[in-house]
Parts: sequence; structure tokens; C-alpha cells
Amino acid sequence: MLNVLSAIFGPHRAVSIYAFLKTWGLGLAGGLVMIVIVTTLFLLGDEGEHEHHSFMTVPVLSATPINGDLKNGVIASVRLPDGSAESITSTEAPVSQTVGTSACVEKRVYVDSGEARYRFKLPRFCEAS
Repeated sequence: MLNVLSAIFGPHRAVSIYAFLKTWGLGLAGGLVMIVIVTTLFLLGDEGEHEHHSFMTVPVLSATPINGDLKNGVIASVRLPDGSAESITSTEAPVSQTVGTSACVEKRVYVDSGEARYRFKLPRFCEAS
């Protein structure tokens, strides 16, 4: 590598560049890779804007506490009004502890695609609607 740098920058400057790259090169390359990864995740992670559609009370088909305790969250399968089943996960303790034989679910719709997403909410939201 020193021969290549020497041919490009000259012998004295090549030694300085080589010493710099030996001491700081790996750290700078790692930092640059991290910036590229974070930027890529940020750009690819945008699923678009979504808006509230409705609150609904739905029957729960099965519910499993995360790590055996509802304070950690719940993974539940629910029956939606259109007859399909959906698996919903919540890691919020107050919301998870309200999931029983029925649950309050918020339907959110992505503006661009029209795809529906569901999440558990506190029962007071379903009682108000």
C-alpha cells in the first residue's frame, strides 16, 4: 500500500497518509459504514402517513402474555368485523392488561396504499365511539 501511495502522492506525503490510515482508517471507515446503514434504514423505514379510521370492540381468539406476564405485553389473535383474523402485539402494560375475551382495537389506514393496520387501545376509546 505504501508503494501505491508513494506513486500517487510522493514518498514523504505517502508516509504521513499511511501512518494516518493505520491509526485512524479503521475507525473512520467504521463510522462511514454506520452512517450509510442508518441513512438507509431511515429512508427505507418510512411506511408513509396513516390516519385514524375507527375504534371497534372485537372478540379475542387467543392471547399469550409476553414472557408469561401481561405487564410485558400480549400477543393476541382477534376476529375482525369482516370475518378475518389478525394477530396484534402490544407491549404497553395498561393496554395489554385489558385484553380478555374481547378487546378494543384501533383501525388505522395508510393514506397512500389504503392498507389497514390495527393496534390495541384502552377500552374507554371504544366506549366513546
